[in-house]
Amino acid sequence: MLQINYLRENKAEAIERLAVKNFDASKIIDQAIELDNLRRQTQNQLDETLAEANNASREIGGFFKQGMINEANELKLKTAELKAQSRELTEKLGKIVSDLKELIIQLPNIPHPSVPSGNSDADNETILQEGKIPELGDKALPHWELASKYNIIDFDLGSKVTGAGFPFYIGKGAKLQRALINFFLDRAMEAGYTEIQPPLMVNEDSGYGTGQLPDKEGQMYHVGIDNLYMIPTAEVPITNIYRNVILKEGELPVKNVAYSQCFRREAGSYGKDVRGLNRLHQFDKVEIVQIQHPDKSYETLEVMRNHIASLIQDLELPYRILRLCGGDLSFTSALTFDFEVYSAAQKRWLEVSSVSNFENFQANRMKLRFKDKNGKTRQAHTLNGSALALPRIVAALLENNQTLEGIRIPEALVPYTGFELIN
Repeated sequence: MLQINYLRENKAEAIERLAVKNFDASKIIDQAIELDNLRRQTQNQLDETLAEANNASREIGGFFKQGMINEANELKLKTAELKAQSRELTEKLGKIVSDLKELIIQLPNIPHPSVPSGNSDADNETILQEGKIPELGDKALPHWELASKYNIIDFDLGSKVTGAGFPFYIGKGAKLQRALINFFLDRAMEAGYTEIQPPLMVNEDSGYGTGQLPDKEGQMYHVGIDNLYMIPTAEVPITNIYRNVILKEGELPVKNVAYSQCFRREAGSYGKDVRGLNRLHQFDKVEIVQIQHPDKSYETLEVMRNHIASLIQDLELPYRILRLCGGDLSFTSALTFDFEVYSAAQKRWLEVSSVSNFENFQANRMKLRFKDKNGKTRQAHTLNGSALALPRIVAALLENNQTLEGIRIPEALVPYTGFELIN
């Protein structure tokens, strides 16, 4: 959430930068500043009324001591009126603060100056491409046919038991999943992250804290009777550990990693581009999250980006990194890099990770702060990245490594699978 003081002092800049996200913020910002003016005016009236009531209360005691009963009783009536006014002003102020908050949460995060303009993923900027794209020939099979051929993933069984987008992993398919999860977790812990196993459901406050609510409630599975939400990513519970927490500067950075199953409704997703593992409603992902000092968050974003790249390199997959344009940038992100791997049988790039800096946008919503060396309380910056999401990684591994003998397992993964070939 943006801060009203920033909007007051940088109105033109905020409108200009949010236009990069194709968001016209002028009306909301004007309304927010007008409401904040009313909030300040009402707060001043309340402070003056309370001060007058307190002074009157002190004077009443003096009048009684001096035997000035009539004067004391008149002042008591005036004090009662002032207290009634203060209650009305307190109620009015609460309503204004609530309305102001509801207005400001409609504003997305300010994009970083390096974010290019654009309307969709077609306008994203490729900043790096590495790895040789395999040439498999005309007889290459897409991963959903390979999964059936080797009996490692059963999409039809998932549809029978649950519905489309909930596959079963079987035999070496299940072990491949577990191998990738352990590989990603081990690499994160080697990089200094602390492993956390989070709950798979969160409450409304947590969804609000990281920005999924009220922006993405249609994409989340809602457990209505308990008013809980199935997590779309481990970012949500992990970052919310620090909601309403004041850290010490010496505790920064906080580095956590979590494996979790993720749940996304992905309403309206149909067609060949979502076939097989390309888009699921339930999937496995390892997530890295950092709470960082504001002065170091962009340096940290680069470190996290390099960490994710190293994972893909060790899996021997061709990949590219995209800087997302304003039209493709999420509501909460200031800067995001997407990672895509090449799927040789489908002949297309598949997104497998996003790594983002949210600056203080989530921290402001969560009241996540730290005390600096001078004892001043400041807002931290939050960052997260998929390291990595499994479905499309598995799709590319199966397709790119298919041979006449079977599907080859990358060397870095063999100690985790215990086998070199799926056949």
